[in-house]
Amino acid sequence: MNILITGASSGIGRGLAVSYAAAGHNVIAIGRNKVALDELAILGISCIQLDLVNLDAVREQSALLNKTLNNLDLAILNAGNCEYLDISSFDAALIKRVFDANVISFANSLELVLPLLRKSRNPHLVGVASIAGYLPLSRAEAYGASKAAIIYLLDTLAIDLAKENILVTTINPGFVKTPLTAKNDFPMPFAIDVNAATRIIQRGIEQKKIEIHFPFRLTLVIKLLGLLPRRWWRYLGKFLVR
Repeated sequence: MNILITGASSGIGRGLAVSYAAAGHNVIAIGRNKVALDELAILGISCIQLDLVNLDAVREQSALLNKTLNNLDLAILNAGNCEYLDISSFDAALIKRVFDANVISFANSLELVLPLLRKSRNPHLVGVASIAGYLPLSRAEAYGASKAAIIYLLDTLAIDLAKENILVTTINPGFVKTPLTAKNDFPMPFAIDVNAATRIIQRGIEQKKIEIHFPFRLTLVIKLLGLLPRRWWRYLGKFLVR
């Protein structure tokens, strides 16, 4: 398969790139960290250093890929970042940074991959969101809202792309031990390592699941809380302050 992965410099994206390449697939890894990409290139992975927030740069790269690649069978849009808000000093710039990194880069990535997916016989679009998008969590005004936007976007894409036979999968991870979550200053219940997350994601993709969420015990609790009335969310949220 021809597979493109964004956010491949570290964490889940890197784990997936390495695993798929080891299985013999043609992997195109997109990221910003040149040193990390050079390490992937040693493994035979095609690497592209690209700021996905820059739409002009994305369009330029899209034109190049369309000339050199026949199609994409699988696109995994994983790029993103996380920052938490201190409500005592509300920072609109922080929210913009997070939405640029998570939502705008996601939209730009879609412009990059959709033309190539349309050329595949069995195209599969996969987007990485988060369980933070399920319901409000303290300090996650920016991150949670951006992931909720991605969940909504993927669900809508699934409807609109169904007529083109493009399968859409949403990945909603809980806590995964990555360089990004290493910055967290709070406990991370049921956290799993990147290798475990990679295996779960690949298995779900192979099974053509419409949603992949993990770890199960944590996502089950969050999903059940999401069924409660909004008033209950707000009450319980007081006890989840980080």
